Amino acid sequence: MTQDMVREIGAMAGELVEWRRDFHRHPELSFAERRTSEVVRAFLETCGIEVRACAGTGLCGLLQGGREGPTIALRADMDALAVAEENDTEYRSQAEGVMHACGHDGHMAILMGAARLLSRHRATLAGNIVFLFQPSEEDPPGGATRMIAEGALDGVDGVFGLHLWQPLPTGQVGVRSGALMAQADKFKVVVNGRGGHASQPHLTVDPVLVASHVVVAAQSIASRFVDPLAPAVVSFTTVHGGRVHNIIPDSVTLTGTVRTLDLGVQGAIKARLREVCEQTCRAFGASADFEYEDGYPPLINDASMVDLVTRAARRELGDTHVTTIEPVMGGEDFAFYLQRVPGAFMMLGAGDGMRYPHHNARFDIDERVLPLGVRLMTAVALEALATRVAGR
Repeated sequence: MTQDMVREIGAMAGELVEWRRDFHRHPELSFAERRTSEVVRAFLETCGIEVRACAGTGLCGLLQGGREGPTIALRADMDALAVAEENDTEYRSQAEGVMHACGHDGHMAILMGAARLLSRHRATLAGNIVFLFQPSEEDPPGGATRMIAEGALDGVDGVFGLHLWQPLPTGQVGVRSGALMAQADKFKVVVNGRGGHASQPHLTVDPVLVASHVVVAAQSIASRFVDPLAPAVVSFTTVHGGRVHNIIPDSVTLTGTVRTLDLGVQGAIKARLREVCEQTCRAFGASADFEYEDGYPPLINDASMVDLVTRAARRELGDTHVTTIEPVMGGEDFAFYLQRVPGAFMMLGAGDGMRYPHHNARFDIDERVLPLGVRLMTAVALEALATRVAGR
């Protein structure tokens, strides 16, 4: 990246904060990002970028370079979460019960900054850049599959994305070849018993007791039926049953999630979890209605594309700002892009002074990361075009 570009990014630092805070004040849920989409579209059009709607509220912006070359895509997600914000800042959410609690507001600001910078230097680009502003990353089945179905990756030779990451120090770039993020599935178990008076438990089939055994028994799946070297998570996250203190209910409903990095492990856990739930219930005279929904697949980074990102990040930010990280057991529908086109997803630390994790009602980012994000995304784009990813 030229020094002129670095100076331009420095000059837009205040605007990056303003854009991020505007999105933060006006969060919108999955596939309802109408205002967000309008703001981004208007901005891209002022940059002379050709824009079309994609996946409902999503956008695809095409920047054609001055010379022939490959086409790469850069992606930012747009949706917020159903979280009531508890931060007391001047830019806190104005939408009741909705909040940017994962950093997507920052992702959009960073990609807008990269779009402006690259559009100013389009004559020097040997190839094309597609800017993907995607709806509904947080809510499976997500927006990536719709973006792909509507042509977002047509003609694209490589795709890149980043996630602002609270666990990393601000400005630290976390990369990893292969599996970076997990398959994120969800399940539901309805434990059917027979209700009755709490003073006569012997006349009932107590689904509260049975559900408790189901939860405990299921913990043996990851600890005793999965290779200890293969990451796996089985978590029960909600328990619903009963209404009053002296009545044993007829049923209890449990929900939870399974996280794996390997499809073989995922299939084994899926089958074993059903068996554990059904057989444990049967042992107590109850029955189980079991439902399992596959979520986003594992996010698998292309090794050569990770090498490309590493080169670009080290050149732009310095060797000490790039590190190989362990896999993250969260899910990301960027995985669908990587199933179609070689690419890489990276984590960019934004955690200095930030105590609260992603999806927390007090989550926030260190806004000093925004110009660094623009530098990183721009550097990766330029490196990809320079190495002509289509012919690697």
